[in-house]
Amino acid sequence: MNTLKNQHTPLLRALWVVLLYLCAGWLWITFSDAAARAWFTDPTTLTQVETWKGPLFVLFTTAVLFVVLLRQLQKDRRLLQLQHRQREALRRRERQLTVLMDNLPGMAYCCRFDEHWTMLFVSSGCRDLTGYEPEELIENRLTSYASLIDEECSDGLTEAVRQAVDRGEPFAVEYTLARKDGSQIWVWERGRGVEDESDGGMLLEGIVLDISGRKALENELAELATRDPLTGLYNRREMTRLLDEEMTRAARYDHTMALLWIDFDHFKAINDSFGHAAGDAVLKNVSDRMRSGIRSVDAIGRFGGEEFVILLPEMGEQEALETAERLRQLVSDRPVPLDSGASAMLTISVGVAVFPIHGHSPGALCAVADKAMYRAKEAGRNCVIMAPSPERAHNA
Repeated sequence: MNTLKNQHTPLLRALWVVLLYLCAGWLWITFSDAAARAWFTDPTTLTQVETWKGPLFVLFTTAVLFVVLLRQLQKDRRLLQLQHRQREALRRRERQLTVLMDNLPGMAYCCRFDEHWTMLFVSSGCRDLTGYEPEELIENRLTSYASLIDEECSDGLTEAVRQAVDRGEPFAVEYTLARKDGSQIWVWERGRGVEDESDGGMLLEGIVLDISGRKALENELAELATRDPLTGLYNRREMTRLLDEEMTRAARYDHTMALLWIDFDHFKAINDSFGHAAGDAVLKNVSDRMRSGIRSVDAIGRFGGEEFVILLPEMGEQEALETAERLRQLVSDRPVPLDSGASAMLTISVGVAVFPIHGHSPGALCAVADKAMYRAKEAGRNCVIMAPSPERAHNA
């Protein structure tokens, strides 16, 4: 490329040929007569030389022009061959780049770093990723890429990219994108800022990949980490975490909080009579009933086996007793239908404890509620027992 840039312009090259021709003509005119007289002393011979001097001048200047033009044309041929090789190399690189871009799992792009993320180039992977044709996004002809980004992600995304560009580092971000058909996908974008050689502005170049499958897996794993696989309720670890958080909040704002400790009555008999698969079906059915019988702010979890815990924020003793009694009736009043056509009757025993009356720590409150539940078992099952207050327990 530097070789091409350093070549003389056509005008300079033409002047160079003319100058050489003038120099050759001047040398001939100036020195040809003197040379002829010096070499040929005989008048007859000198006359003949003088007669042929004109044709010799033409032959001499023709030879000079031939040599000069031959060199120029040879140089032009080399330049044309160089240009041809460079064009072929460029076409090969373009083909390779096109194949690479078309086989990327996502979309490659180059865009201006402006409010619209104005696309200057997008690969054909744009169709599968966004549902739009590349020409529909380029120069915002149909819509801008920025309009596809979820508004909740947009500000944080722009700031993260700006900070990376200011530091001269590549960036990697995740956000949700609206496809042409209206569906939402999660994407991962990696790129970096580059200077626009045409105007000195800032461009972004990178790739965008669809990570919806990975996000779904992450959500599923997060769900498995916090949920009981059989009933879909919170597991013991998550309920313990929620209890810690709610007790801290209740202590800070001087609120009450109730805890229900629930155990199924004679559940082993259902497994023995109908089988463990039927027992699992009963667990799920009753779990759904209890979940439907509490508020949206309440939390219910399975602590293990047939033991369940319900967290009731900002609820005192009387309300907690009423809620526990309603749940007891909700379970006992309706038999659970089984796949075999039979039905199973089930009852629950419930212990109730309230913060801060019955305990000031999660462990203490759980222990008191558990003891109250066992008192309900001893009282004949299918009943609700409130934990005694420390004063009543001491007087007893």
